[in-house]
Amino acid sequence: MIKFVFAALWICAVTVGTMLYSFQFSQAKNSAEPPPAFFGGLDYVSTDVISVPVIKAGAVEGYFLTRLSYSVDSKKVPALSIPVQTMLVDEIYSHLYANPAIDYASNEAFDVVAFRDGLRDSINQRVGEKLIHEVFIEQADYLSKAEIRDKTARSRLGPAETAGSAPSKSAH
Repeated sequence: MIKFVFAALWICAVTVGTMLYSFQFSQAKNSAEPPPAFFGGLDYVSTDVISVPVIKAGAVEGYFLTRLSYSVDSKKVPALSIPVQTMLVDEIYSHLYANPAIDYASNEAFDVVAFRDGLRDSINQRVGEKLIHEVFIEQADYLSKAEIRDKTARSRLGPAETAGSAPSKSAH
């Protein structure tokens, strides 16, 4: 009987010792410096879809739709006097209107790298420091007035009427 008591005490002592060692070992790993992120110390800010009218010769030709993400220096964001989202959206509008040479309707004439770099540089120039490190394009579309009218007309007719009217035209 005494052997069983000593064996039970031995098992308890080994279990407690193992638990203490494992907790101390895990605390040492947690206190170690975490590995840096992809850009280390940067946060990512996304905008909602932004619709910018494209005006040529005093008339609206279409709309440039975009959704962007930015890598922002997380230490500088709290020091801003205005919300970062408000500043970013305002600067997108300013940048797009300030560059009338950008041809949104032509895929070949739209330089994505120049658009991203120009937007980043204009934001950093406005702030006076390097706040934005990278601009990521999540979505970029151009809708002409004709495309918008066509989609509006189809939505008014509905899918059943547009499908039903197509065969009757071809029968004549």
